[in-house]
Amino acid sequence: MFDQDLRARFEWLREPDPEAVATPPLFMAFDLLCRNDIDLSRLQLRERRARLEDLVRGSPLVLPVRRVAPNGLEAWAEVLASGSEGLVAKDDASSYEGGKTKRWVKVKVPGWTDRSWGLRAL
Repeated sequence: MFDQDLRARFEWLREPDPEAVATPPLFMAFDLLCRNDIDLSRLQLRERRARLEDLVRGSPLVLPVRRVAPNGLEAWAEVLASGSEGLVAKDDASSYEGGKTKRWVKVKVPGWTDRSWGLRAL
């Protein structure tokens, strides 16, 4: 669920604030690993993302996670300006790898804690 500033408010899934809610509960999709029983995990992220966007296009309740600027410094500036927890930087040429990998790196704002409004979907 998102507030009027389009910040994700995960805590509202348990206790919504009816006066502040701007959206119904939404499913934010990060990746598409399988479709029609076909394993897509070996495809590059850019191809999986394109297929994901095609699949959910027009859905009012399922959305792909918003992309930030492709330049790391610009993306980080967006994170700081939005008050987000951080971002996940991904190599768009990478195939899917389970577990930790250097191709997908989560970067958090130092000292960030739950600031009562949740974190913004990136």
